[in-house]
Amino acid sequence: MGAEQGTAGQGTAKPGTAKPGTASPGTAEPGTPEVRQFAQEPVRQLAQEPVRQLAQEPVTHRFKALPPDAEAAGLTVGELAAERRNIFDGGFTTPLLALSAESLDHNLALLETYAEQHGLAFAPHGKTSMSPQLFARQLERGAWGITAAVPHQARVYRAYGIRRIFLANEVVDPAALRWLAGELTADPDFRFICYVDSVRGAELMDDTLRAAGATRPLDVVVELGAGEGARTGARTPADCARVADAVTVAENLRLVGVAGYEGEVPQADGDRVRSWLRQLVSLAVEFDRAGYFEDSDPEEIVLSAGGSAWFDAVAEVFAEVPELSRPWLKLLRSGAYVSHDDGHYKELTPFNRVPEEGELQPAFRLWAQVVSRPTPTQAFVNAGKRDAAYDLHLPEAQVVRSARDGKIRPATGIAVTGLSDQHGWLTTDESASLDVGDWVGLGLSHPCTIFDKWQLIPVVDADGTAVDFVRTFF
Repeated sequence: MGAEQGTAGQGTAKPGTAKPGTASPGTAEPGTPEVRQFAQEPVRQLAQEPVRQLAQEPVTHRFKALPPDAEAAGLTVGELAAERRNIFDGGFTTPLLALSAESLDHNLALLETYAEQHGLAFAPHGKTSMSPQLFARQLERGAWGITAAVPHQARVYRAYGIRRIFLANEVVDPAALRWLAGELTADPDFRFICYVDSVRGAELMDDTLRAAGATRPLDVVVELGAGEGARTGARTPADCARVADAVTVAENLRLVGVAGYEGEVPQADGDRVRSWLRQLVSLAVEFDRAGYFEDSDPEEIVLSAGGSAWFDAVAEVFAEVPELSRPWLKLLRSGAYVSHDDGHYKELTPFNRVPEEGELQPAFRLWAQVVSRPTPTQAFVNAGKRDAAYDLHLPEAQVVRSARDGKIRPATGIAVTGLSDQHGWLTTDESASLDVGDWVGLGLSHPCTIFDKWQLIPVVDADGTAVDFVRTFF
């Protein structure tokens, strides 16, 4: 982004029947052909026509900030994009969330390169954006598939033809399982993997799929919990073995690997996260030695982890895995990278630890207008909790665009101190130049709670020209 949209810290991508106990993983060369082949599937797995149809939606009041005259003229979203209007003088209203075209391109390319260089397949977490257009671009950039968190998200993915879904949760909802059985039956190319972390969960899945007349088994991975007090997952190797035993006797389940989420490791630091990841690898090794995968006969053994804070540790530990009875599918699931942010992930990104591998760029900017300047030290803008993420950090005032001459300057002496539903509270130094009518560009934190407040988001060039619109489905 340039000054009009204004992102900070832009970087350049650098291409660059024994039961489980403990095991010490050996070493193997990362990036083997067995791993790389999965990450390089063409984008044919996504149905292009439904994505193209998004451009045919009419511009209406349902979508925040779009130009009222575009609705009056009966324009579609695609026709509005073709007009290449500028967000500052093209009739858009505030508050207005925009995505930098440049930063999106950069971030998509960087994680493609990172996964390829580290021999990882990549299933980015789609719950971040819930945008089929961004899913398409991630698949074009070599993604193996898309990760989901709940069945509704998987239904959205299927509506847009995604053929590989990793659902990072146990699915025990009967209605969702019946739908899933139907999808697996109707489409022999559809691959679906989900967690299982309990004997009861395995039994519920099996019983419901049987009653639904499932014709294909459901692929599952045993979830290893990140420790006591962490989130989901079986807590010990012995617990995991009991779950695996329940899967092996289930007619409608197939055990294909192990998985978990290192971001839930208590008091997480590099050593603790790597230690837990090695436990995850050891569990897969022990399952293989115990014959669990021989019984289920998967094409490859799935080993999956990786949020947006520790994927460097995932890459490091997954590079140590030994050879098993069949190829590994080492699946990374980071999602927030696509837009990055100016707060939470700016602080936590692994690229802070490995700057030689690149730098993500924050792609979001929320534009709000000053609607009140009651005192020399106070101002209010027309964006609040309905428009901006606030669960981790308040927005950050970054730039001001003058209503008088359109010039953009740094937001020196201006800070966001609170949010109401539809107002942002600003404090200002007495010397700060800020007038009613000025636009304030805000940096935001936590992509997952930024995207979900906007159904349609303009993608803009450096000068503020809207070149596309991203549709979301939350």
